[in-house]
Amino acid sequence: MIDLIFEVLPQIHGAGQEGIGAVKGLAAFLTFLESLTTMNAAQIFAAFLPGVAALKNIHPLLVHFPIALFAVFFISDVLGCLFKKTLWRQFASFALYIGTFSALLTVAAGFQAAYSVSHNDVTHAIMLRHQGFAIALTLIAVSLSLYRYFADASFLQKTTYVQFLLSGVLVLLLTFVADLGGLMVYGHGVAVKKPAKIINQPAPHAHTHTGHSHHAH
Repeated sequence: MIDLIFEVLPQIHGAGQEGIGAVKGLAAFLTFLESLTTMNAAQIFAAFLPGVAALKNIHPLLVHFPIALFAVFFISDVLGCLFKKTLWRQFASFALYIGTFSALLTVAAGFQAAYSVSHNDVTHAIMLRHQGFAIALTLIAVSLSLYRYFADASFLQKTTYVQFLLSGVLVLLLTFVADLGGLMVYGHGVAVKKPAKIINQPAPHAHTHTGHSHHAH
């Protein structure tokens, strides 16, 4: 489906000289819609979201939510305190609550992922550190969420240094967790399917500079 869209759209807008063309693209789209009637639910899902369908577990899909939400929480809370914006700090609390919920789901999915992907001793050690940091940051997030939820209304007008310290530790741990996760995937290829055939990329264009000889007059 995605490939079809990228083939058709440039032709509709008149870009490029190659491709399947608008008329053929429309015919291909109608054929695609007709083919959906012969597919089961899993096949239809894979046709629209092939990347998600290819996942062995949902951990990579969930992990982006706590990263984004905790970052938004920290920035909004600090700026809200500096500029005395109560509404910003209320928004920070909301981001923290949603981030904490997503972190709980992500950690649970992470434990399931650890048993569903093959890895060696080196990546297992990285995985254990990754899990440890993830559990620690989730516990801090839960603690911050409970504290803010049960705090009185005047909390948002105060500068709570201990709370800001824990928030900073939360973001620091989040950075370590993301870094170790990236190391496992991009550095060691954990849960990454190797391509069946390596595509040979053209060699970088070499720039040669022809020297000019200068003759002394």
